[in-house]
Amino acid sequence: MINVAVTGASGRMGKLIIDNVLSSDDLKLSAAFDLVNIGKDVGEVAQVGTLDVSVSAVDDMESVLRDSNTQVLIDFTIAGATAENAPRVASCGVNLVIGTTGFSSEQKRTIEDSIISNNVAGIISPNYSVGVNVFFRILGEAAKYLGDTDIEVIEAHHSQKKDAPSGTAKGAADVISKMLGGKDYVYGRQGLAPRGKEIGIHAVRGGDIVGDHTVLFAGDGERIEIKHQAHSRQAFASGAVKAAGWIGKAKPGLYTMQDILGL
Repeated sequence: MINVAVTGASGRMGKLIIDNVLSSDDLKLSAAFDLVNIGKDVGEVAQVGTLDVSVSAVDDMESVLRDSNTQVLIDFTIAGATAENAPRVASCGVNLVIGTTGFSSEQKRTIEDSIISNNVAGIISPNYSVGVNVFFRILGEAAKYLGDTDIEVIEAHHSQKKDAPSGTAKGAADVISKMLGGKDYVYGRQGLAPRGKEIGIHAVRGGDIVGDHTVLFAGDGERIEIKHQAHSRQAFASGAVKAAGWIGKAKPGLYTMQDILGL
């Protein structure tokens, strides 16, 4: 049994992740952290029944992780908080599953360095959906044959999403760019904007859209569209919990969802 802690335990994703941890035969919820509901039973906060695990303050993270013998922490919060807390978690010898997006290059490097220097296992993924990671694999294969077409990435999310474009859209562009030996990115267009050989990336925000990603390969006389649509956040939560089970048994190092899914 792998002991798992969850940050942002009072949020929508936090509650869903907790529900998935409880449904797993291999994982046990050992701790929960948030800025609100401190001291309350996290099961009651998540509306899944009493769990005898209290919501702890982030300031107490190190002591709670050690006292609870936590082995993996799942973090779906915001970039600034994750960048500050991840090194503290790694210093406790706890492995990390990070689904936060919107990191600066410096923030991501700090997190990765802390995972390596503390000899723990960690994964930082823009998307834990199994389908999205198969989508990435398909894009890489398509790019081999469609590299001379005009390539556009279009993503759509709910109106409350703070970062744009999404980490998944950037991930899709990175997969294609790597396969083609490096491409420039253009984020949206306005005014005089003649198209070159770049990859265009566009963000739509509205309503309660969970997450849509479309990659357009447009050539002369034809086009191919490859799309992934998330119908609920369950796709992300179940993938993150799958990653936690895998990371909990992994050797120290940095991993991707491609590693975990054998892709």
